[in-house]
Amino acid sequence: MENKFAVTCQSISKRYIKNTPFEKVNVKALEDINFDVRTGELYGIIGPDGAGKTTLFRILATLILPDSGTVIIEGKDLIKDFKIIRQEIGYMPERFSLYQDLTVEENLNVFAKLFKTTIEENYYLIENIYMQIEPFKNRRAGKLSGGMKQKLALCCALIHKPKVLLLDEPTRGVDPVSRKEFWDILKKLKEQNITIILSTSYMDEAKLCERIALIQNGSFLKIDSPENIINQFKHKLWSVSSDDMSKLLNDLRKISYIRTCFPFGDSHHITLKNYRRNLNELKAELEKNGHTSVEIKKIKASIEDCFMDLVLNIK
Repeated sequence: MENKFAVTCQSISKRYIKNTPFEKVNVKALEDINFDVRTGELYGIIGPDGAGKTTLFRILATLILPDSGTVIIEGKDLIKDFKIIRQEIGYMPERFSLYQDLTVEENLNVFAKLFKTTIEENYYLIENIYMQIEPFKNRRAGKLSGGMKQKLALCCALIHKPKVLLLDEPTRGVDPVSRKEFWDILKKLKEQNITIILSTSYMDEAKLCERIALIQNGSFLKIDSPENIINQFKHKLWSVSSDDMSKLLNDLRKISYIRTCFPFGDSHHITLKNYRRNLNELKAELEKNGHTSVEIKKIKASIEDCFMDLVLNIK
């Protein structure tokens, strides 16, 4: 019988000792992390830099051990069966970690030999990706563009047909076109029933996952589908803009009946303490303070709005 869950983590915690000029500081990286990833699921760990994503992925990749808790991957214990698990996972770290002085083709051959397979054996898995980098197969990996490095790293992570694919910040530092191409690739990989767990600090990528875990300061804030998280946003949300966005942000945050106010691109998103408050009154107050072309409109929350609300934990 096939396992319902490809990955199960229970009460995972991890701390580091950081040396400072005056003392050693115990730094919390992860605190009581619990989650399950279904077989064949595309699961996202979403949060800002420093939230604990890379530490979690290094644990899942058997590179470091948790201080406490258990991790089961494909029915195998992370500590007891780490050698077997390493044969069943593919891992693409945040930083490009392939051999910079080897060519594209040489890197692929190295990884195939490490896993005692050949490029040809599982070529169908990487064919669509490799076709895009094949014209550069004789170029050294260190000379590739960011998008091409990303595709090569993914090919190397897939060369042995892993059951679980771990992708730590796979779209960091690449252009928007390459990001879109990468997500198209992941959708096709899902058809092969490969379980995909990825991390990202790009909140807009959250909606492309089936389920997500929002992480901050080493703890999960919420786990659910992106749609459910957005639907559970409890507050009415408004977009406010004017001709002086910097001054507008400062003025909005001084108004007593505004609950939250955060900059979002070309507007500021606000929630109110009192829903019955007349927004025409807000517009008049802003215009009185010298703002022109003031526009206020109701909008639907994004994952980033939900994340900020959970971080603040304002009732």
